[in-house]
Amino acid sequence: MAVLLIGTLDTKGTEVAYVRDLLREAGLAVVVMDTGSRGAPALAADIPREAVFRAAGTNLEAVGQDRGQAVEAAARGAARLAAQWHARGEVEGVLGLGGSAGTTIGTAAMRALPFGLPKIMVSTLASGQVRPYVGVRDIFMLNSVVDISGLNRISRTVLANAARAMIGMVSQKTPSVLGPQRAGASADVRGLTPSDRLPLITATMFGVTTPCVETARRILEGEGFEVLVFHATGVGGMTMESFISDGMVQGVLDITTTELADELVGGILTAGRDRLTAAAMRGVPQVISVG
Repeated sequence: MAVLLIGTLDTKGTEVAYVRDLLREAGLAVVVMDTGSRGAPALAADIPREAVFRAAGTNLEAVGQDRGQAVEAAARGAARLAAQWHARGEVEGVLGLGGSAGTTIGTAAMRALPFGLPKIMVSTLASGQVRPYVGVRDIFMLNSVVDISGLNRISRTVLANAARAMIGMVSQKTPSVLGPQRAGASADVRGLTPSDRLPLITATMFGVTTPCVETARRILEGEGFEVLVFHATGVGGMTMESFISDGMVQGVLDITTTELADELVGGILTAGRDRLTAAAMRGVPQVISVG
């Protein structure tokens, strides 16, 4: 297994090489993915840019000098390749670095991977509004402080810290407490506590539904279930839907469906049009209320 290191090697090749070498010095295998599209890459990639664009159903000639199209295609291709590598059991972590384009591409690949797999994005955008990049995945966004343009005393420190964080995550693996998340996978139950083996129920909650949900949670836990409670603030509902879609959940207690009202009448806490669909599509039992 290897750490997937993602960057545009025409503009960030020196920085990618620096991080790659730090990871290798720690004994980790590294697979470098080049998501650049214009200038010549500064180092050889294990996954060349041609493969990335081919995975997106296009090629470098087709996107030409259109930067927007190139970034969109590279994001699609990187996501598909990352998912394929993970499905084969070949990825143990993902680390990306970049500016606006690199962040768009790198986090697209990370969002295609399951909860629990280490994901670190060193980004010039990390101190801003990062919801479009993080989505509902457990992505660590690390502020690059300075632009990722050459190695200096600041960038070396930030990049080295990112590498050390990844080294720590993959060397101290946390057992998969949520079960299989890819086709053909089997859960690694080594190191799990008894509570980690309990069937999983998700629930939604707001302040006004707290007494109901808390009472139901205690009853369910007394019957041998573990309950994950999601705050129905938009991202909470989206995250719950993703957990259900990924096959992690055995039952849904959807007491707080206000995110649907936000979607229908223009509120600010919508979870999107797909809210309340995952359980039905997966055949997961659900109890729904209008709290």
